[in-house]
Amino acid sequence: MQHKDQVLTKQEQRAVLWRLLRYAKKHTKSLIVAFTLLLLATAAELLGPILLKIFIDDYLTPRHFPLEPLVWLGVIYIVLHLSSVFINYFQAFMFQKISLKIVQQLRVDVFSNVERQGLAFFDKTPAGGLISRITNDTESIKEFYLTVLANFVQNIMFLIGICIAMFYLNPTLGFFCLILLPIIFGLMQLYRKISSKFYADMSEKLSQLNAKMNETIQGMAIVQMFRQERRLRKEFSDVNEEHLEAGMKSMKLDGLLLRPMVDLISILALILILSYFGVMSFTSPVEIGVLYAFVNYLDRFFEPVNQMMMRLSLFQQAIVSAGRVFKLMDYENYAPAKKGQESPKIEEGAIEFKDISFSYDGETDVLKNISFSVKKGETVALVGHTGSGKSSIINVLMRFYQLDRGDIVIDGESIHHFDNTELRDNMGLVLQDPFLYTGTISSNIRLYRNQLTDQDIKGAAEFVRANEFIEKLPHSYNAKVTERGSTLSSGQRQLLSFARTIVTNPKILILDEATANVDTETEEAIQDALKKMQKGRTTIAIAHRLSTIKEADQIIVLHKGEIVERGNHTELLEQKGLYHKMYLLQRGSSELADVNH
Repeated sequence: MQHKDQVLTKQEQRAVLWRLLRYAKKHTKSLIVAFTLLLLATAAELLGPILLKIFIDDYLTPRHFPLEPLVWLGVIYIVLHLSSVFINYFQAFMFQKISLKIVQQLRVDVFSNVERQGLAFFDKTPAGGLISRITNDTESIKEFYLTVLANFVQNIMFLIGICIAMFYLNPTLGFFCLILLPIIFGLMQLYRKISSKFYADMSEKLSQLNAKMNETIQGMAIVQMFRQERRLRKEFSDVNEEHLEAGMKSMKLDGLLLRPMVDLISILALILILSYFGVMSFTSPVEIGVLYAFVNYLDRFFEPVNQMMMRLSLFQQAIVSAGRVFKLMDYENYAPAKKGQESPKIEEGAIEFKDISFSYDGETDVLKNISFSVKKGETVALVGHTGSGKSSIINVLMRFYQLDRGDIVIDGESIHHFDNTELRDNMGLVLQDPFLYTGTISSNIRLYRNQLTDQDIKGAAEFVRANEFIEKLPHSYNAKVTERGSTLSSGQRQLLSFARTIVTNPKILILDEATANVDTETEEAIQDALKKMQKGRTTIAIAHRLSTIKEADQIIVLHKGEIVERGNHTELLEQKGLYHKMYLLQRGSSELADVNH
């Protein structure tokens, strides 16, 4: 997925707008009520100048002041004004309520689609950019519904009402005012065309800022260790400066094409209308009430235009942001799913790799013709230098990525035939760096799997000996866990990940160097937990420390994506190949000589 966003064409912007409007379809009934209230409020506001025109021409100018008609005229004017205030409040509240619900649904939709993506998507997409789209961009869309759309609808209806009222007062001048509409529309189109590039640039720079912040905060220990603060501050400052420049360009454009231009057009229109009445006064009497009403309507005509022009910047930002969000929502690099109608179950957990080849980018194979099998209760260890393909084997087994060639068979059934739920429920994955969520000890083991009881949680912790440190914590299983479990030791975090894995009693256990970052204090507990977890289960373990896999039933040695050696610990040492060299480097030549002797 490309991080850089292209400027949307006119057709693409129109498509984005219609797609945004379609989100309002679910709220049709509420919108009808809101529009009805809006019509009533608009009508109440527009009748005011006509009542004043009647008062001026029918009563004030001829100096005729009958009490009862004037009282009724005043009462109607006040009632219309108060009605307009109350109705506007309720219609604005309804529009805002509908807007918030729409944005809420939009955020859920985009987040749901992100969750469905395969790991290949996240390999190529910066986390900060994703966060920016789900938060900042949807916030801009919220402004579209809350501020722009309701305002545009209200003001367009108001303009239509003003035009009708003007035609009622004087058809000639009413027609003249209609000529103003295409001029104003052309100004809006010019603004949108120029500003779209600036706002696209601003959104992209904001995504880069978020990505830079996310990367820096996640790696703060390394940043401080290698004294990279100045470099990262400079990089952040440069992107921030580019964001500022794009913002300044949009501000200059706003200052030129928004209110100043509309004010200029309104002044010219006022001069023409006054000139028209001035010329007419030479041949026929001018009704002061009509003149007052026309000037009043002209002022009211340009106020909604000004409001819409001032919100065009928000509108353009929302269209750009919506284009980015919809692009994310339309991305379909989904995680692999089952094929066919079969729904097999994993009973034993026996695994067989059949001539597997795999590539992340579609060009370079990271796995080449991999074949091996693991029976229930057996442990197969994968060893090899960095980049040899160990983690890739785990990735295709977990079906995080789609297989290119070959097949993986579990209990005699192709992996393609299993539901993801069946695979995930029966595979336990323990990573080298366990991930803990903000919450409690208990919630990190349960992971919101509500079918698990408190006794299940405690039983799993006792099984892996995690209870030994949990019960010493304040509040025990309800002890708070900070982000990523930073207040716990690496060994404690690993024991919690063991408990999280074993609580569902998986039939297949996958260990990705589960003891690499363990402190000495808890290593004994972890080794004991591993032995208990592996008993009776199919286990595939990635190992860097060869001493931890001596008892594996089979050790597979990988090099550049291929299997170069296989056998148990003793057999591989006797072959004196790559495994022998790796063991020599780790244990030292004198110890190896003693073992062989």
